[in-house]
Amino acid sequence: MKIKRQKHAKKHISFFKYNFGLREPFQILIDGTFCQAALKNKIQIKEQMPKYLMGEVQLCTTNCALKELESLGKELYGAKLILQRFQIRKCDHMKDPIAASLCLKSMLGDSNPHHYFVATQDQDLTASVKNIPGVPLMFIIQNTMVLDKPSPKSQAHVQARQAGQLVTVEQQQSIRALKEQQGLQESTERRGKKRKRKGAPNPLSCLKKKKKAAAPPPKAAEGQRKRSRHRKHKATIRSPPVCVTPASAAVKE
Repeated sequence: MKIKRQKHAKKHISFFKYNFGLREPFQILIDGTFCQAALKNKIQIKEQMPKYLMGEVQLCTTNCALKELESLGKELYGAKLILQRFQIRKCDHMKDPIAASLCLKSMLGDSNPHHYFVATQDQDLTASVKNIPGVPLMFIIQNTMVLDKPSPKSQAHVQARQAGQLVTVEQQQSIRALKEQQGLQESTERRGKKRKRKGAPNPLSCLKKKKKAAAPPPKAAEGQRKRSRHRKHKATIRSPPVCVTPASAAVKE
């Protein structure tokens, strides 16, 4: 029977690890009702809790849970001694304590960002925890600690996220961290202003300019004649050839 319970616990822990990012050491929020049930059934919480969850744990509570046990009198004195051995996590009700169930619920918030387990026997707190996705619930039944199966709210949350309808808190934190590392996180003052981005150059402005065609010469007016200049060639005067007769040759002699 013990092996079967541990198999179920291992299966449930794997579900929360894979879908909600739970990691060791597991943080267990415990109230006075769980300590009273453990005392009544002789369960050693510090020794048996790590063995059952098969991992390192941190047992913790709040100041409101301790104040509630003090107000209930001597009947719960033993539960108070057990609870005050655990770590006390700060809550928002240090000055004005409230009911332990309301205090633990406020520690979980809407999405359990600190990955708390809740160990309680309070029925009202149990019903509230089941309406918050990603919160493992523990209680005591028949002298044994039991890790409850994932609530319908947790299963519906996982199905919606797998369908792409939700973004987990871990994903939001990782996206925000990446933006801060890359310097993309905008300040709240600049969020309303849109930055003008330089666009690509106009492709038409990159084309080469076409040369303009030369204008045709103006046509001559009608009735005007074009003057043509002709070079004047000088005529060379050639002398007639001289004929020498024999008589003239004799006279010369």
